[in-house]
Amino acid sequence: QEQLVESGGGLVQAGGSLRLSCAASGRTFRNYAMGWFRQAPGREREFVAGISWSSTTTYYSDSVKGRFTISRDNDKNMVDLQMNSLKPEDTAVYYCAARSGGAYWRGISYEYWGQGTQVTVSS
Repeated sequence: QEQLVESGGGLVQAGGSLRLSCAASGRTFRNYAMGWFRQAPGREREFVAGISWSSTTTYYSDSVKGRFTISRDNDKNMVDLQMNSLKPEDTAVYYCAARSGGAYWRGISYEYWGQGTQVTVSS
């Protein structure tokens, strides 16, 4: 069974950068597409970025396109989210998730979730 643990969150000023990491355990990690979601207080969880199992295809929400980059290393069982030019509206709890199928932008498609890491961007 897959287990996901996020790290790298914190407090950063607007315009700054953070790199989130997601460590996966489980033999079948390389078979899953991965995604990052976020949830701000009082708001619904939203898709941020996704990557196919082979890293061939990446997906981004319009709000982060050009600023965030998702990557994975199947040998190290890691998925990263590099976040640049951060804005106060990026403040949220960020979650790593794994899916074996389904629509990449839908949370219901993802079978495994991490516990989340807080990102706070000050203005």
